[in-house]
Amino acid sequence: MYLLDTNVLSELIKRDPHPKFMAKLRATPAGAIFSASICIMELRFGALKRGNPADLWTKIEQQILPRIRVLPFSYKEAMEAGNLTHHLYSIGQPIGIEDIMIASIALSNGLTVVSANTKHFSRVPTLKTENWLQ
Repeated sequence: MYLLDTNVLSELIKRDPHPKFMAKLRATPAGAIFSASICIMELRFGALKRGNPADLWTKIEQQILPRIRVLPFSYKEAMEAGNLTHHLYSIGQPIGIEDIMIASIALSNGLTVVSANTKHFSRVPTLKTENWLQ
């Protein structure tokens, strides 16, 4: 079961999505694909930065959101994120708060994070990661 990070979700709206990613996505049962509410926030922000945000957001709503189940950031995930933030700062290896929140959702739900940014996520103890863009 997988949680797709923002940088791999965005492959779905590219003119020429990465072939390895698309093959892996097609080979994975639809019920095993998740993302995080934080990733939706990042996609929305990215769309709004573009010249024609309404068109891009419509594309995201039609081509990405129907393919995934979006998991929320709630109390359980907030507690996990607080623990992760403390741990990573205490060992001098902090990562961005959005990545901590995404990791906490994945850990709380027993999911593997699929990201092109496995370097940051690899700092999170016990978190499984994969890069489907390599």
